[in-house]
Amino acid sequence: MNTRAQQLEAIDRLLTIMDELREQCPWDRKQTFESLRHLTIEETYELGDAILERNLEEIKNELGDLLLHIAFYSKLGSEEKAFDIADVATSISDKLVHRHPHVYGDVTVQDEEEVKKNWEALKLKEGKTSVLEGVPKGLPALVKAQRIQDKVAGVGFDWEHPEQVWDKVQEELAELNAEVKNGSDKTIEAEFGDVLFSIINYARFLKINPDTALERTNQKFTKRFQYLEQHAQKIGKTLHEMSLDEMEVIWQEAKKVD
Repeated sequence: MNTRAQQLEAIDRLLTIMDELREQCPWDRKQTFESLRHLTIEETYELGDAILERNLEEIKNELGDLLLHIAFYSKLGSEEKAFDIADVATSISDKLVHRHPHVYGDVTVQDEEEVKKNWEALKLKEGKTSVLEGVPKGLPALVKAQRIQDKVAGVGFDWEHPEQVWDKVQEELAELNAEVKNGSDKTIEAEFGDVLFSIINYARFLKINPDTALERTNQKFTKRFQYLEQHAQKIGKTLHEMSLDEMEVIWQEAKKVD
């Protein structure tokens, strides 16, 4: 692995390249905070894919893409005389030191849960009026629900046992079933949302990341369905020409080759 001096040299090289691109490349000169935003989100999802695949080479590459974006935003900030890369690094370093008094101060903690509770308490002391202020509005709904639950649990608003959460899931399913039989589209949607929220909460108690679990299922389904498509092509049929029973036989074959 690289030494600290080599790491700093590599970062310095990146910042130098960023300066040169901003001066000499028509595309880079044209970019703004707003124009880069959707690209940053896309790069973040690509990193997420690489992590799920446990592809360390791709994780390295995608981290590089994100690091470029951090350097780019910092360059834009310096041009507006608002902040530069040093301010960005200093800001997060100061925050980490302040929010880890059990490492940099005299606070004693027993476990990870106590660290999380201290973290949320410190954020409120920093001037935030709600523990939910830090949940981005633009997060996908599933991830947002997970972050909301994590944050309120950090201040003690939580169930005590997984069994209680499972009971809540069952309660919400019963309410959804009742609305499906007698309710309107609006009330069915509301109850369906409650079911999703409660099952996401249950995943937290099972130590499962629901977004990761769902994405792995997406990938598994996609792989099996593509197996089905390929098999149909081999026998000269389209899926429209096959019965559900025929497709089910192939689907079961696909499950065996996962």
